[in-house]
Amino acid sequence: MSTAVDVASKATGKLANYFALQTAFEKALELAITDGNVDLLVKEYNSFTANTEHDKRLPMDHAFRVLLMKRLEDDVQRIGDLVRLSVDATRAEIVSNTIPVVLLIDTFDVVTLDKCQEIFRFVEELVEVWKEEIFFASCKNNILRMCNDLLRRLSRTQNTVFCGRILLFLSKFFPFSERSGLNIVSEFNLDNFTEYGLDSKDHDESDNKELEDTAEDIPLKIDYDLYCKFWSLQDFFRNPNQCYNKPQWKMFQMHAENILQSFSSFKLEDVRQSGSDNASEAGQAMEVDEEAVDAAAVTAVIKANHFFAKFLTNPKLLALQLSDANFRRAVLVQFLILFQYLQVSVKFKIDIYTLTADQADFIKETESRVYKLLEETPPYGKRFARTVHHMLVREEMWNNWKNEGCKEFKKPEEPTPNEEDIKPPPTKRPRRPLGDALRDAARNGKFFLGNDNLTRLWNYSPDNLQACKSEQRNFLPLLETYLETPHEKIDPAFEWRALRLLARQTPHFFTSLSQPSSKISDYLEQVRKRLIRDKEPKPTALLSSISSENNFGLTVNHAHAEGDQDATVALQDAEPEQDLEVEDNEPVVEEVDEVPAHEKPLMVTKEHIQEVAPLIGEPWMKVGKKIGFTNDELLFFQMEHSAANVACVQMLTNWISDDDDATLDNWAYMLEGLEMNKAAEAVKAIIEREKSGSTAVPAVPSASDNDVEVLSD
Repeated sequence: MSTAVDVASKATGKLANYFALQTAFEKALELAITDGNVDLLVKEYNSFTANTEHDKRLPMDHAFRVLLMKRLEDDVQRIGDLVRLSVDATRAEIVSNTIPVVLLIDTFDVVTLDKCQEIFRFVEELVEVWKEEIFFASCKNNILRMCNDLLRRLSRTQNTVFCGRILLFLSKFFPFSERSGLNIVSEFNLDNFTEYGLDSKDHDESDNKELEDTAEDIPLKIDYDLYCKFWSLQDFFRNPNQCYNKPQWKMFQMHAENILQSFSSFKLEDVRQSGSDNASEAGQAMEVDEEAVDAAAVTAVIKANHFFAKFLTNPKLLALQLSDANFRRAVLVQFLILFQYLQVSVKFKIDIYTLTADQADFIKETESRVYKLLEETPPYGKRFARTVHHMLVREEMWNNWKNEGCKEFKKPEEPTPNEEDIKPPPTKRPRRPLGDALRDAARNGKFFLGNDNLTRLWNYSPDNLQACKSEQRNFLPLLETYLETPHEKIDPAFEWRALRLLARQTPHFFTSLSQPSSKISDYLEQVRKRLIRDKEPKPTALLSSISSENNFGLTVNHAHAEGDQDATVALQDAEPEQDLEVEDNEPVVEEVDEVPAHEKPLMVTKEHIQEVAPLIGEPWMKVGKKIGFTNDELLFFQMEHSAANVACVQMLTNWISDDDDATLDNWAYMLEGLEMNKAAEAVKAIIEREKSGSTAVPAVPSASDNDVEVLSD
């Protein structure tokens, strides 16, 4: 082999084989590492002119990898020097573009995790090098694979810091718009379960006794029920979409109220105020003025705190966890993150995932409570609360960026100057004096207002007031024509304009045509028919008869001045009957005998539910299914209230609050269909009682009323 090398070095013009090139490159590589200069390696590479570039690069790559295996037992710094030399060799185009990353991958595959943590420092230092165009396109997949392999070897609980360093490096290396680092469809990590507690069958009073014994030093009752409620919230934090389900939301609302109330009743003390002279360095680092804290103090505070990647859910640790400020802050921040997700608009969120008004009010109220608890949690509670609020505001910006498709960030390009911008601005003509313009306008009988548009408009007509009265400027349509315009059955804008025209053009707006109606559309329809009837010619004999009746009515009305108001109402109610004499087939006459539109059916009240619920009894879930409740909602009522009567009352109360068709008639019909005859008879009895109680006593007609009857005949 040495003979081949000598021959190759002496006769460089001849073709050298693979092994001769590798041996020559290894020797040159050792000298280059010692001197820290890549020029020696480039000179040796260019000395073999007979070989092609492809034939020389493969032995050079192999020489780097072989020398790396020899230096694994050496100092970590020497491995870093070899990696940096490979970067310079890549820029000199004597090795493959991926060789620096390949050397790191080979190193991480054969060394321990402690040594990997030291070598990864070189990867972090060269992050700007990996972003260069020569490395990024060819090495990004290799770097991503290398980091993922390291993360698989590491433990998330024991190697938390190293895992964080790897993730931070990836976030610095890849651009924001890199698809491999984005959660495009906003999926949750549903595999992140938090296991806690015991089976409900195995739970007994001894567990409560043990939990109470561990909480002797805190003014809070800790039992197994509070323990289960506390850790059950982690399932909602894992999958926030459960909150859009009504039974799940009620469960979350109840548990959140209990946990926040526990935090409020058990407040932590500030270590800075209770520390003694024998406090440790961590305690002394906390003794910093909150308003004048500097970077060194903040660093000391951060080092004094310990964070863990996963919660410990042992029941005996709950008392200690509630006394820990970091643990409490972690849970409160989880509340804020959940509330923000429920309120913001997410592109891939299903349309049915919307909050009701009650849910929005609860979130707004609870969010203020959580911020208040964060401010009361030492140390530096107010600063921590402000920092969390600032981060959540920035998170809304990132959410909007993701909704817009994760567009790539680019610096705005400077606009190139146009030829028009380069040209000098045109010289301004001297303005005409204002006095000359006014004098010339007065001579010509014109107005000059200083603005071209106003001057043109003001000089449009010699007499502006007369021009405003022109018929061409009357844009109001006729009432009859407007009412015939096609429109929807209920159109508030059309109804409002029609009433304005009615008040402006006809006196019918100030008189009532028939019995009161709750719909404006029906009222306008009657006005339209009345206008059509007014245009039709009437016989002369009928007109004289109506005139005589009106005169008689005026006489009687004058004789009975005390019944003036009742007579007026009677006259208005009698107008459709006068029209009946003209046209017998008019549909308006039939509307007088109909049931008034304002009469509403009898609705179910809470008193009715308290009276009928005991008669329903155990089969109350059949009634719930008939009403429309799902199995999950019925199961929720059963879990909340063990007694059948109480669960039935709660279910029916929710029914009457959410359903507009919760009438006594529908309830009776429903109970008859379920063959609950006793309950159905009780509802029917309530209906009869309500009708008999609401029936008004008919008033005795007075003399003035009799006169009004004569007027309407």
